[in-house]
Amino acid sequence: MLARLRLTLDFQPSPIPDKPGLMIRDPFQFSDATLVIPPVLVESLTYFDGSRSSLDLREHLVRLTGDLDVGGLEKHLIDTLSRAGFLEDENFFRKKEEAERAFADAPARDPAHAGSAYPENHVELSSTLREYMRGAAASGGNVRAIAAPHVSPYGGAHSYRAAYSALTPADADRTFVILGTSHYGEPDRFGLTRKAYATPFGETGTNLALVDEIAQAAGRGAVMEDYCHSVEHSIEFQTVFLQHLFGASVRVVPILCGAFSRGMQNGGKPDDDEAVKRTIGSLGEIAAREGDHLLWVLGVDMAHMGVRYGDSFEATADRDEMEIVTRRDRLRIERMERGDAAGFWELVRENRDDLKWCGASPIYTFLRAMPNIRGSLLHYQQWNIDPQSVVSFAGMKFEQ
Repeated sequence: MLARLRLTLDFQPSPIPDKPGLMIRDPFQFSDATLVIPPVLVESLTYFDGSRSSLDLREHLVRLTGDLDVGGLEKHLIDTLSRAGFLEDENFFRKKEEAERAFADAPARDPAHAGSAYPENHVELSSTLREYMRGAAASGGNVRAIAAPHVSPYGGAHSYRAAYSALTPADADRTFVILGTSHYGEPDRFGLTRKAYATPFGETGTNLALVDEIAQAAGRGAVMEDYCHSVEHSIEFQTVFLQHLFGASVRVVPILCGAFSRGMQNGGKPDDDEAVKRTIGSLGEIAAREGDHLLWVLGVDMAHMGVRYGDSFEATADRDEMEIVTRRDRLRIERMERGDAAGFWELVRENRDDLKWCGASPIYTFLRAMPNIRGSLLHYQQWNIDPQSVVSFAGMKFEQ
């Protein structure tokens, strides 16, 4: 049987004009390979589903090419996918084990997106963030939490500025509990790590006592040293802004929130799942006990619309279909402002979240953990991540 093509790969149309086809990458970075499958061979990938044999693939290639001698093409396709680490075979599992062991053995979580999403030189990074924050005016109040985007800081600069302008120098002594979207982690689970986050500014200080308390209370609801931390950007970008404001050794508790799939599928609430309920409960107990010693940071984006995200239309920020998205986004934001976790989830569950809010899990987790919280929208924004696709996000603050 042919080895199965990994389901965790990233597939998108090739952006290279002279190399059309389907581009495949590994968001987990078990492999650093990037392949472009020519259009004529894209259908051949469907034969790597775990139920087909090499004979099935060979018959397909014969029909495709009209040539009986396809052995070389068949071998080249299989070998190329295998060497790239894109098949669930021995080569991939070796790469996966090596990557996970390297992360487990590393003294800190290295910056995965320095040099691409933001400058890798600390002087240049500091200058860039000063520019992003230029004109920020402190919004005041007893701020207990902020919500900021996790989109590229360049694309979301106005919303990042709005969110982080709610913080003051007096917040430097607090521990920042960062709830980030887990794009790659196990659904209905939370990813923890004891590792410090390293950026061009230096290493954070992780509040290990709180991390261990959550891990013990959550049981199977939390995965310790989740490898997803090594590649995820939703917490890394918040860390960079916090370090810019409060120094490299700012204290954090990084938590990745997996998608709440059961709550979406069965018509119930996410915490109908016992593991999710235990984890959110432990966060609520910590929030009540620690009070103002903690400041919560939500690294969340909102709607994902357009061709890139599987829609049939080309999306343009603030126009046409995206005007309807704005109205629907704001209904959800109003529930966030009221601290209404149940009402927020009802809107997310509509049409099985056709808006594709990837920040829904951290938001629901936070609203359930701090039921008396009230929020204020500081800035709402849509951004064309490419000419055919739009992401929406916001800067918000929350007070008790």
